[in-house]
Amino acid sequence: MTTAVLEPRAGRRCHNALNSLHATHYFAPELGRELGALGVTDPRAVNFAVRSAALGPVGAGTVAATFYNYKYELVARHVPAAWEKASPDAVLAARARAVDASLRRLLGAEALASAEMAEAAGLALRAAEACTRAGRPLYAGHADLPVPDEPHLAYWHAATLLREHRGDGHLAVLVAAGLDGLEAVVTHTATGRGMAPKWVFATRGWTPQEWDAAVDRLRARGLLDADGALTAEGVALREEIEAETDRLNRAPYEHLGAEGVARLTELGAGFARAAIGAGAFPADLFGTG
Repeated sequence: MTTAVLEPRAGRRCHNALNSLHATHYFAPELGRELGALGVTDPRAVNFAVRSAALGPVGAGTVAATFYNYKYELVARHVPAAWEKASPDAVLAARARAVDASLRRLLGAEALASAEMAEAAGLALRAAEACTRAGRPLYAGHADLPVPDEPHLAYWHAATLLREHRGDGHLAVLVAAGLDGLEAVVTHTATGRGMAPKWVFATRGWTPQEWDAAVDRLRARGLLDADGALTAEGVALREEIEAETDRLNRAPYEHLGAEGVARLTELGAGFARAAIGAGAFPADLFGTG
């Protein structure tokens, strides 16, 4: 039995490593091909369909609520119309095929069949045992899906569970902080770790004018300065948001234990680095530019 103490940010670091690999499939050409074969061709419709399919054939309101930072009018353009082209079950099957193909391309067959991949899958699934459904709709929907047999898909599934569990809790924290969906994106981008504005406009449905209006609201609250950078108060708020998200998401990592978390972080970071090195993400995805 481990006696090591779990550091306050250990869960966040582990999540970040696992989420980096989970997120690669949203940018994988394999996903577009698989969904395109079902008749879902718009990249934004693909995104809405694959992430919400675990909830069933939901409408725009549910997707906008659970995704949080997408403009409702954009969501309503594609949902529930996507379900007329492909059922949620068909979308989930297509997503699994795309994940399998993209991980094979990014990591290679040797990594997927490695003892390290099997170990990472076991550790991530053990952590996910302590996730809870109450108040966490996206996690709860994915938790009802079966665990794949193949280690790399089981690892990806567990990473998805842990990602959505943290994400659902994070939205509750954003609501409590008084940040709407776009304001949350603007402040995250201002940290230098969020999505670049051009990608927000292309994928979230917001306009530059709406972005500027959100900046003005945040300036009025004292969270952004005249140049659009976070003020000391803004930095403190973002740190509080992440710390409270950590607190709400502590159970899976306490369940795994400090040594298990450290090992899963090490393994996950290695897989993520390999995927990023193989070109998993657009070069201009992150930052304030």
